[in-house]
Amino acid sequence: MRPEYYSFYCPVKILSGKKALAGLPYEMGLLGVKKALVVTDPGVVGASLLQKLQDALIGENLAIGVVYDRTPVDSSNKACNEIAKLFHENGCDCLIALGGGSCIDSAKGANIVISEGAADLLQFQGMDRLTKPQRPLVVIPTTAGTGSEVTLVSVIKDVDRNVKMPFVSDKLYPAIAVLDPVMTLTMPPKVTAATGMDALTHACEAYIDLQKNPVSDAFALAAVKLIFENLVAATQNGKDEDARLAMANAALLAGIGFSNSMTGVVHALAHAVGAICEIPHGVANAILLPWGLDYNLGKAARPIAELAGPLGLKNPPDNDVQRARLVIQAIRDLAGRLHELSGMAITLSEAGVAESQLERIARVAIDDGACIYNPEEIAFEDAWDILKKAY
Repeated sequence: MRPEYYSFYCPVKILSGKKALAGLPYEMGLLGVKKALVVTDPGVVGASLLQKLQDALIGENLAIGVVYDRTPVDSSNKACNEIAKLFHENGCDCLIALGGGSCIDSAKGANIVISEGAADLLQFQGMDRLTKPQRPLVVIPTTAGTGSEVTLVSVIKDVDRNVKMPFVSDKLYPAIAVLDPVMTLTMPPKVTAATGMDALTHACEAYIDLQKNPVSDAFALAAVKLIFENLVAATQNGKDEDARLAMANAALLAGIGFSNSMTGVVHALAHAVGAICEIPHGVANAILLPWGLDYNLGKAARPIAELAGPLGLKNPPDNDVQRARLVIQAIRDLAGRLHELSGMAITLSEAGVAESQLERIARVAIDDGACIYNPEEIAFEDAWDILKKAY
């Protein structure tokens, strides 16, 4: 498919490689910042990753003004408002997100409150609601899945309404992304598997959705190839720095891809599953991805079939539908292998979702903005049917 028109944008400076963290002080100097608020969580602190960041800044004209280490599993509007208050109280001039997707989204959300001079984050929910440039944000991922270090999106949970709200703006792109495998070595196998499947979902949906374009396609295909070549190895041996770095780059590539082409029904359902059942986003995506692709076979058989190459499938049939079905089976096989290695759930029931919750999840999912970009239209009955199959 050749679109008649498309736009593509990714202004993030990327530092990727072993010891990439060592280059951060120089880059922060170029940004003209000196006092950072670090957004992280207890797990990251407990794994001594905050100490690695502090060590990288020793001897430089930089300081960590304050550390917010209470980031919830699902980034929330209340956490973002708390972080913004700390930023002002401690005279900080930039933010560093050190952690997984929730830490990154929390830093982005807090940055909105800070930069807009607002009292509450939720007034900016939606697309292109921001009016002012954001403070410099550095992102150091400690997982390899969300790709949030290179996206214009932040997904924040509205605690009072128990729904996840999207914030989308070109102003939300971080200034710098630092991919250093040493920051992901402590990920346990189950988290490695789930975050890797999250990245795979980003790449697959980026490649089949309605807003796909030749540039996003290139990023998505490269991500799929890296994931199939390295995710099992990273799950089997968390100390494999080469596999870890490959997965960090795969997540980043997928993030750039879907940030420009957007996601579809899998993400719409996963957002609802996460908000209602508190299931980790990567786990929900891993469970739902094969079923979402299967649902889209009618209108997206060819792009799904084209994933056979990056997946390394040998001598696939010429028929698009048959080849697409082999792609979907390969993804199911990968999830099954990760289940064996890590215990990652591969059904909604195994993840702890109650069957009685499926109807509510479906009703919430069809109002998710990701449905707009899905090749097939999504009605309530369709969403409910996918959930029942994944159950």
